[in-house]
Amino acid sequence: MDCLQTSWISSLGQYVELFERKLAHISGTAHGIAVSNGTVALHLAHHCMGLQPGDEVLVPTFTYIASVNTIRQTGATPVFVDCREGDWLIDVNDARSKVTPRTKGIVAVHLYGAICDMPAILDLAREHNLYVIEDCAEALGATLAGRPAGCFGDIGTFSFFGNKTVTTGEGGMVVTQSDDLAVHMRITKGQGQDPTRRYWHDRMGFNYRMTNIAAAIGCAQLERIKATLDRKAKIAERYRSSLVGTGVEFQLPSSDVVSSNWLVSLLLPDGICRDTVMERLKRSGIDSRPAFHCVHKMPMYEHGKSASEDFPVAENVSRRGLSLPSFPSMTDEMIDWTCEALADALASWEKSGGR
Repeated sequence: MDCLQTSWISSLGQYVELFERKLAHISGTAHGIAVSNGTVALHLAHHCMGLQPGDEVLVPTFTYIASVNTIRQTGATPVFVDCREGDWLIDVNDARSKVTPRTKGIVAVHLYGAICDMPAILDLAREHNLYVIEDCAEALGATLAGRPAGCFGDIGTFSFFGNKTVTTGEGGMVVTQSDDLAVHMRITKGQGQDPTRRYWHDRMGFNYRMTNIAAAIGCAQLERIKATLDRKAKIAERYRSSLVGTGVEFQLPSSDVVSSNWLVSLLLPDGICRDTVMERLKRSGIDSRPAFHCVHKMPMYEHGKSASEDFPVAENVSRRGLSLPSFPSMTDEMIDWTCEALADALASWEKSGGR
């Protein structure tokens, strides 16, 4: 309300800087730079790391499309990598096999609230002089060995879309430990304008600024982030305990990872038609989401050199994956109702012989 009443509603105002400081603190980094959404955060990161046409970036094929599109936006080539069983995150051994002299970076996508094997990723990056971008859109509040998502790579990126743990409606953030990168990204996201000389632009830039009103919403959201994360953890645990014996397999983060539990996601038993299960849930008034489609199968990427490669784990997770309602205000009764409906849908499929 203060933001509205003072009329500072555009990209200038105290709440942008306050939101940046708070998010940098939460992510264990020195700098936060607010942007208009999570996708432009990724593009800004690649651009400011100097990615060029002809370069290659390693990225999991099992991810949301923005993780890949933003590589292509720079003119560079995404090189798809399989994921691991268990946590469904990028397989570093597969990534290592795909490094070439043209490889410039690797994107560690922290899906559904879990965190990638960052020590192994950083070792690979040092070995081949690659930059590392952490896509933390789904992992705000997650930790690895006590350290928060976003603090491991050269740059971390966050999304504050309406379904995220913290939302500004639309919004994003890049975080970094590097003073030089922070200055570069801050100038570049503001049309490349010299901060000491108005209307003088000394580099290629973009209008990726967050509004002060969005940042004010973000600051208010951060005031209750602990309660939100605590509730999401309880929701995830109730789902896991209630669905024992149904044959579903939940995402299993590494033992040293504390997940943010962004979405409670699972694999249906092999052979069960996910679309049929989702339709039966829908008839019970329960929304659900399929797992992401593998990006190497998308029309604009399927003709690349990765099209003939094998991604068995990613394709299995993509085919069987399902996300259940996981919003913080969800009651225990709603969770129980969802679990009962899912168990009934699975049982009905078995009884019908797969019809």
